[in-house]
Amino acid sequence: MSRRPGLSARLKLTLSYAGLVLVTGAVLLAVVWMFLLRYVPDSSQGLLGISPNRYLLSRIFGRAAAVALALLLLFGLLGGWILASRMLAPLTQITAAARRAGTGSLSHRIRMAGRQDEFRELADAFDTMLEQLESHVAEQRRFAANASHELRTPLAVSQALLDLARRHPTQDQDELLQRLQAVNTRAIDLTEALLLLSRSDRGNFSRESVDLSLVAEEAAETLLPLAEQRGITLDVTGGATRTSGSAELLLQMVTNLVQNAVVHNLPAGGTVTVHTEAQDGASVVRVENTGHPVPTELVPTLTEPFQRGTERVRTDEHAGVGLGLAIVHSVVRAHDGTLDLVPRPTGGLVATVRLPGGQASGALRGTVC
Repeated sequence: MSRRPGLSARLKLTLSYAGLVLVTGAVLLAVVWMFLLRYVPDSSQGLLGISPNRYLLSRIFGRAAAVALALLLLFGLLGGWILASRMLAPLTQITAAARRAGTGSLSHRIRMAGRQDEFRELADAFDTMLEQLESHVAEQRRFAANASHELRTPLAVSQALLDLARRHPTQDQDELLQRLQAVNTRAIDLTEALLLLSRSDRGNFSRESVDLSLVAEEAAETLLPLAEQRGITLDVTGGATRTSGSAELLLQMVTNLVQNAVVHNLPAGGTVTVHTEAQDGASVVRVENTGHPVPTELVPTLTEPFQRGTERVRTDEHAGVGLGLAIVHSVVRAHDGTLDLVPRPTGGLVATVRLPGGQASGALRGTVC
């Protein structure tokens, strides 16, 4: 933005300090003039013939007052310039840091020393903003790199299969088409997951009242065939609890949690429990599953994009795209909620989502799928 040149803040403060000193001195001299000289006799002999008269004192006082005002103005300008420099020094640091940040350098910090005041509070807030921006930019770059890598794999496989078909036209076409379809399906699933993650990160969705218990039931019904195929019991319990948000995104959130709980479970005889309730003014969805023990150090990485939890045991060849819990975390964050992942002592994981909501209503229920 282009602006017309103007006085600097340092010069404005200097002029303000000098003006304040000058006005204060003028008022003081005026008070002396009014309350002291007015009582001096205005005669040629003065007071009792030994004191100067008002006319003489006025001339002497006037010259001294003019010199005093000139010195006060000079002192005000010099002192104001020095004080303004000291006062604005922290602002100069913040401005320099902001300019560096404008060029793309987000790794530096101001870390202003001294006791707490308005400038240091501003510097600390600016440092916090830079830290968050750096983290966000690094996360976006890492996400873009991982997404490019993940998308390159199915495209490279498709290219290899097409080259193979071109070199060997007599090869079984059905097998080739089946492999191409599987690779293409994976690429589509990955692209849709990326779009959904981007949408939830932006938070540009309309909000409505959503009953999380109904969302949990719909997600369970959708994944019932997968649970039955794996011999896993899927239970939905709890009461009606409402929150405000996108019904589509919340359904995807619960679906991803339940699918993750089904996939990472025991080979047979496992259980998945989905529970909804209102708790301390929040709407809670808890998904708990059996399974093999989850290392504690692995839990913080589970919500990162493309982190499939390679140390977790799956019951079959299901690989996923590594975005399931990342999407859950993004949706929860977009709805101003929290996501807690806690390993169960006997194996498996407890995923608890807390979203802003009202009190629960309705009777408790249990559904065994």
